Amino acid sequence: MEWFDVGKIVNTHGIKGEVRVISSTDFPEERYAKGSTLYLFQPGKDPVQLKVSGYRRHKNFDLLTFEGYDNVNLVEPFREAQLKITAEQMNELEEDEFYYHEIIGCEVLTDEGKRIGNITEILSPGANDVWVIKPDSGKDVLIPYIDSVVKDVNIADKKVIIHVIEGLLE
Repeated sequence: MEWFDVGKIVNTHGIKGEVRVISSTDFPEERYAKGSTLYLFQPGKDPVQLKVSGYRRHKNFDLLTFEGYDNVNLVEPFREAQLKITAEQMNELEEDEFYYHEIIGCEVLTDEGKRIGNITEILSPGANDVWVIKPDSGKDVLIPYIDSVVKDVNIADKKVIIHVIEGLLE
């Protein structure tokens, strides 16, 4: 079965079984909605299926409670565990929208056919994502995910075509 991260439990919150989660999902309202199913992954243990019974935002964290875990002592062992979903639980995306795992690993070529490298990371600093490309040699290249630069994304072939604007590769 294929699994995808949606967050990491970093601590407990209060005494009623809430956990603090640093999210890695673009859909927290859906992933953490009451009744949603998440899977808890801890090193050396089988995944544990959890049903969300409560969700709220507090500062920079998502706070979750799970059915049957209404006490801090029950969730204390969850600290540092990953929360995941199955591939079947993933949303259908609009055209020209992609999941990070689909983009990371893609080969990047210019519209003239020159190989730049492979995408290793995606940063989300503000108005648009920035794709980090590891070239065959030299420093990482940062490519903004904007229409004037990214011309074609082919997930099936794991290839991205970019148009090199002035100063992009310097």
